[in-house]
Amino acid sequence: MAFLLAAALLAGCAAQRKYEEGRELISAGQYEEGLASIAEAQKLEPGDLSFRAGYMRSRDSAVQRLLTQADAARQQARWEEAEALYKRVLGIDTANARARQGIEGLSAAKRQRAALKEAEAKLKANQPMAAEALVREVLRDSPQHREAQALMRRVEEKSARESTAGPALKASIRNPISLEFRDASIRQVFDILAQNAGINFIFDKDVKPDLKTTILVRDKTIEDVIRYILVTNQLSQKVLDEDTLLIYPTAAAKQKEYQDLVFRTFYISNADAKVTANLIKTVVKPKELFFDEKLNLIVIRDTPEAVRMAERLIANQDLAEPEVVLEVEVLEIGSDVLSEIGLRWPDQVSYSAVGAVGTAGVLTLPELLKRNSGLVRVALTDPLMIATLRGTDSKASILANPRIRVKNREKAKIHVGDKVPVFTATTTATGIITESTNFLDVGLKLDVEPTVHLEDEVNIKVNLEVSSIVREIRSPLGSLTYRVGSRSAGTVLRLKDGETQVLAGLISEEERKSVSKVPGLGDIPLLGRLFSSHKDTAVKTEIVLLITPRVVRSLPRPGLRDEEFLSGTEAAMGAAPLAFRQSQSAEDGEAQAKPASTAARPPRAASRAAVLTGVGLVAGNAGQIGSEFEVSLEFATASTVRSALLDLAYEPARFQVVKVEEGEMVKQAGASLKHSVEETKGRLSLNLASTADLPGRGQVAKITFKLAGEPGPTVMRIDAITLIDGSGKVVPVSLPPAHNLTLLR
Repeated sequence: MAFLLAAALLAGCAAQRKYEEGRELISAGQYEEGLASIAEAQKLEPGDLSFRAGYMRSRDSAVQRLLTQADAARQQARWEEAEALYKRVLGIDTANARARQGIEGLSAAKRQRAALKEAEAKLKANQPMAAEALVREVLRDSPQHREAQALMRRVEEKSARESTAGPALKASIRNPISLEFRDASIRQVFDILAQNAGINFIFDKDVKPDLKTTILVRDKTIEDVIRYILVTNQLSQKVLDEDTLLIYPTAAAKQKEYQDLVFRTFYISNADAKVTANLIKTVVKPKELFFDEKLNLIVIRDTPEAVRMAERLIANQDLAEPEVVLEVEVLEIGSDVLSEIGLRWPDQVSYSAVGAVGTAGVLTLPELLKRNSGLVRVALTDPLMIATLRGTDSKASILANPRIRVKNREKAKIHVGDKVPVFTATTTATGIITESTNFLDVGLKLDVEPTVHLEDEVNIKVNLEVSSIVREIRSPLGSLTYRVGSRSAGTVLRLKDGETQVLAGLISEEERKSVSKVPGLGDIPLLGRLFSSHKDTAVKTEIVLLITPRVVRSLPRPGLRDEEFLSGTEAAMGAAPLAFRQSQSAEDGEAQAKPASTAARPPRAASRAAVLTGVGLVAGNAGQIGSEFEVSLEFATASTVRSALLDLAYEPARFQVVKVEEGEMVKQAGASLKHSVEETKGRLSLNLASTADLPGRGQVAKITFKLAGEPGPTVMRIDAITLIDGSGKVVPVSLPPAHNLTLLR
């Protein structure tokens, strides 16, 4: 019998040990091994239902964790990892429907991701119809696919912009022309322009037939000449089709009659609709504006150019509000030191007469007449003398460590403590006493208000108060109140992300000394210690606050192009600037006039900037698809150059880099020129390095491109320039203007 009992005890201990091992393995992420260990414990003790319940709970927890990890991997396109996690779930729970659906959906997710990637490329290649078809196919299978919905939104926006942009004049409008007219009829000038550009002009009936104009231009585009004539004669234009232009007076009535207006609805995600509406109303001054605070939307009706301006302003303001997590540690460190040494003698000695009745001070007359020592009683404390030898030293540390997430410029409150009831009694005129209860917050109270700035810096307004009950006070009517001790501090901090600031020095220090002695005897030097007791108390507490901001969402700053951009004129919001652009023939003539040696050629510009110039087809501002052309990258600075970094941006769907060669200046100096191409982004990066100073003027590189994609206008530009001189200083340069090109069939 004893043997069976011992075996049962051993089996129970082994089962418990296996169960604990299984739980530790599951906590470490080894779910299969942990569940196997718990199952073994269940086999050792089949009658213990707690093991079975623990197995079921652990299995469900493991399955949920693995499913969460698998879904996250699937969302991030980590297909192999997601499939492995789903299979682990099925290994634990073979009937799990969610894991089976996840594996079946992986192949569909791969197809959808490939379709969206192709749609993205189609959209960049200016093929919105093809992109829309691919996105709709994805949405047909997964209507709630977020990436597909976002891409569909972009496709619709592009189509909407193209539909509201109106027709564009044909490419011949950019041909160069030279005109010399003095006080000539404006209709005669437009006849010459019509013959050269091959476009038709229709005049409103209110355009005066005797209107005169003077224009003297050489090698300027027909488009710029038309715009100059219209602006200087208070006329406006409207494109009817690619070869027809309507001319009408710039008058309010005519603007209302001919100018196209569009509606645009902006759904504001983060900003306040009322504030944003006031911004648009003040800056853009649209013809009609409506905002709905409930739906947080703004509706604008104005010209397409004005709507584009409003769109850029809203994009600058409708930014996600910053958020910060504040890690706060509050410590109240206290020490209490007590020292009590000495002898305590009786405080009093009492004498009394007690008769037969037994009551002190009560005697019968015979007892009073027959006085004797038996009637007198002396009362002393028990014990008669107390020797005290006591010393205590206690320390206390109260820690509060909250973590709170706060939006920008919002207040957060923390209270760690108690709500103490305070009773108040009120007596009415009729003598009725009523009692009410109020609650007093006692403990730690912390108020914080963060303000997130650029560069991940956080401005924090902090108010800290630590209070405690000193003692209870009862009123004459019996109401209970408290005397509360409080320490508080308030400050404003500016910390970087992850920087910890310590606020300390809120110290409360109290020292008390008391002596209990026998009068006279306790004052005798040295011997007086035998007739006295000394008590020393020292209490000290200090409050320490540690605060660390963790920026969760910083304040995004738009790029410089969104912070500063042209807005047109006072009369025409969003109109292009009135300026002549270099014509095709002027660029051709300049390219032909250049000598063969680019090292000795004069600079194209007098400004201290790197410039992008054209050679061959680029200089002609047009090229046929499938052909190759060269771009010459030149410096035109007054300083010498030791090294340089440049980024050339272009449309990846329109251009393909064939080769990059060193320019004449680099070859002659024996410098090195390295390059890297990001084909998908349309970016060519050049890295120039030299052991000696290079002249700031000359050809750096020759880049050969191949034209591809669809015909139409496009742009090539330098996105970034960094020049370093021989002393290691950065040479101040400015970005040159973008280079316009037109691709032909």
